[in-house]
Amino acid sequence: MLATDQWRAGQFMGRRWPIGCVALEVTQRCNLDCTACYLSDLSESVKDLPLGEVFRRIDQIFELYGPDTDIQITGGDPTLRKRDELLAIVRRIRDKGMRPTLFTNGIRARRELLAELVDAGLVDVAFHVDMTQRRRGYESEIALNALRQEYIERVRGLPISVMFNTTVYEGNFDQIPEVVAFFVRNSDVVRLASFQTSAQVGRTVLARRPARISLAGVQHQIEAGAGTRLAFDAAQIGHVDCNRYAMAFVIHGNAVDAFDDKKLFDDILEHTARLPFPRNRPNRVVSTFVRRILTSPSLTLRGTAWLARKVWQAKADLLRARGRVHKLSFFIHDFMDAGCLDPARIEACVFAVATADGPVSMCQHNANRNAFILQPVRLGGSRGERFWDPLSGDLHEQPIRWDLQAECLSVQPNRRVRRRPDATVQA
Repeated sequence: MLATDQWRAGQFMGRRWPIGCVALEVTQRCNLDCTACYLSDLSESVKDLPLGEVFRRIDQIFELYGPDTDIQITGGDPTLRKRDELLAIVRRIRDKGMRPTLFTNGIRARRELLAELVDAGLVDVAFHVDMTQRRRGYESEIALNALRQEYIERVRGLPISVMFNTTVYEGNFDQIPEVVAFFVRNSDVVRLASFQTSAQVGRTVLARRPARISLAGVQHQIEAGAGTRLAFDAAQIGHVDCNRYAMAFVIHGNAVDAFDDKKLFDDILEHTARLPFPRNRPNRVVSTFVRRILTSPSLTLRGTAWLARKVWQAKADLLRARGRVHKLSFFIHDFMDAGCLDPARIEACVFAVATADGPVSMCQHNANRNAFILQPVRLGGSRGERFWDPLSGDLHEQPIRWDLQAECLSVQPNRRVRRRPDATVQA
């Protein structure tokens, strides 16, 4: 953060976490065909990583970033992985003291599976639902709220933090306020609503997004849906041109900005740095936070005054809600196009993807996906060092290197994997 001039009072990175999260892609397969897909045209031909290699990458993440690191178990869709292997991956992450999150489109994430994953140590589940997925029977982003409700009911009562991801593009931009209003109404279960701008990367077939689909534009739509101004400029997560974050308290269906006193926010962040906050245990989060604040008389006094002001402003809603208050966070991520990567943003990236050689920036990974997913994987064993071929799943004495510019890729003698006619490989 210092090297890229992103270190300032409200910066979470280097205070709360050493890294925002690391995506662990356990499969390249998916059961949807999204128009804003970061996967490549060769992804469906790639075999699932050997479980031992997945474990090695988990251990490597721990060595780099330590306990409480958020790991996104993703793909493709991770629920396409064998059930016992998916459970083993979650256990491995939890056994290392890190926080596993399942990123899924929800199609195969039934309650029975989610309950098993929670028992194995799953902390969060993030459902990706939007119109780019072309789900049958849903004609608008607003109509998809019915599916979002189905997913919410599927996890209701499980000790897990629930998040939703929405890709923002020209086709749903005007409907974002209604989606936000839906999340506000369901803030008793939903803890975070994440909105990501579409990017020219991978298999994306959407036209370039217009200027209004930006960090500022999406922020405006979120505030319209929440019915209040939100301080997206108080907290900073990584590079200021990449991310925006805000938090609201929802009382009787009305959202109230939680970060309206920036100086108080900055001082509290500094005072609570390094504290673990288990999102799937809201009561523990509150008690941990309060105990820490009480160790500072100055912060206790200022925080009490701020809280009293908030209570007075929301007194009517608090009475109607019988004192029940829910927390709902909003996150905006502005992904970069594959051909327009900003080196400073790459260097300051706090959302990484685990690769054979260690984590790399998510935007960098998506822009050069084939170079990463086609890389032979070195495996050890009783028979000595061997190399796993991602396209065949076979083990070889020597690594096979693929020519990404070739018209077709030779996998084995007399066997070839062809691209779609309109495919473009990122070299």
